Amino acid sequence: MSDTQNKSSPNLAAVELLAADLPAFCPNPKMSLWNQHPRVFLDVTKADVVNCPYCGTAYKLKAGEKAHGH
Repeated sequence: MSDTQNKSSPNLAAVELLAADLPAFCPNPKMSLWNQHPRVFLDVTKADVVNCPYCGTAYKLKAGEKAHGH
């Protein structure tokens, strides 16, 4: 696992995802069109916080959520 998958940016809160939001990907639908980069899928089931390798946005599975079938 790379360092970018272990750390979150200290200045930004992580995007919390529900199990229904999986598979997780970035850029997410709420991001501005001008801020787009190639879509990358992120495995939030194996780390507490996962950062996008392109933009550094942090993602995590919301506390209590269980990933089913991912």
